[in-house]
Amino acid sequence: MWNHSRLLELLNISHPIIQAGMAGGVTTPALVAAVSNAGGLGTLGAGYMEPEVIRENLQEIKNSTRKPFGVNVFIPEFPNATEEEISRVNQLLQPFRNELGIKDVTKPQIDESLFEKQIMVIKEQQVPVCSFTFGIPDKDVVQDLKKEGIVLIGTATTVEEAILNEQYGMDAVVAQGSEAGGHRGTFLNPYSESTIGTMSLIPQVTDQVNIPVIAAGGIMDGRGVRASMVLGAEGAQLGTAFVTCEESGAKPQHKAAILHTKETETVLTPSFSGKPARGIRNTFMEKMEGHESELLDYPLQNSLTKGIRKEAAIQDRPEFMSLWSGQSPRLSRTGSATEIFQSIVSQAERINS
Repeated sequence: MWNHSRLLELLNISHPIIQAGMAGGVTTPALVAAVSNAGGLGTLGAGYMEPEVIRENLQEIKNSTRKPFGVNVFIPEFPNATEEEISRVNQLLQPFRNELGIKDVTKPQIDESLFEKQIMVIKEQQVPVCSFTFGIPDKDVVQDLKKEGIVLIGTATTVEEAILNEQYGMDAVVAQGSEAGGHRGTFLNPYSESTIGTMSLIPQVTDQVNIPVIAAGGIMDGRGVRASMVLGAEGAQLGTAFVTCEESGAKPQHKAAILHTKETETVLTPSFSGKPARGIRNTFMEKMEGHESELLDYPLQNSLTKGIRKEAAIQDRPEFMSLWSGQSPRLSRTGSATEIFQSIVSQAERINS
């Protein structure tokens, strides 16, 4: 199964390793191209990107690789919030703004046409693979992308979500275990009912869907990749493993935090974005605990905390940054993306199937 699977044929790659499309600037064109050139699937995390920025990134990727690559986008959500609710959250956030010297009070902003414009660029640029998080696109979007020959990958945190991905026409599905760093991809049920570990989730999903399954969540090396395949997955998606590489666009404080943290120090929190995400516990998370019911829904909360996170990075204040990380930080390492990728492949190949 290591060198021969439906997933390898579907994606036209040599090794069943996908670099997760982490939004927020982590997945630079250099990182995406390096992973694709090494025989995996590099993925641009375009969830927050304006269409012109996506276009620029894609041109850089195409200038650096002729191999397949992917783009990850977020299924849009349009929650409402009253002025009173917004004011209450701004009051919660004011101490952090005061600490950082931020004077402007933030108003939440949502571009309701962003997803549509992102899809247009993906079609225009003939992106080989498109993956989705936070839900499944409408069937007309699926059909439009498939007409362009684009391979589609969904995300699921439960068996039911995986089945729905297949029914809507996804070509493959990422089964995201609760160990994963960053945002949970949950979209059907409350996240508290959807925190199944990777080892439990993968075999249950593979028993219920016919499309290729890609394991995700806490996988950092060749052992994790091969274990995923023993459980029935045809590939593995790794995110945190690449955050600390040289090509990663993660802030220096973020990289350092992952390299110096323990498996017991990551927690799920909605405090930064309004959607549960796994990151390294810090002062911001601790002070926001107990206020979960007051937070705005994603992406409104994410919009309100953006300035805090940005200014904290500028001022070297990691205690106020979103330091996303999976539950296996002790396995993180430095080096180029190519070196890390090759190390994963070498270890996987040494393990008897």
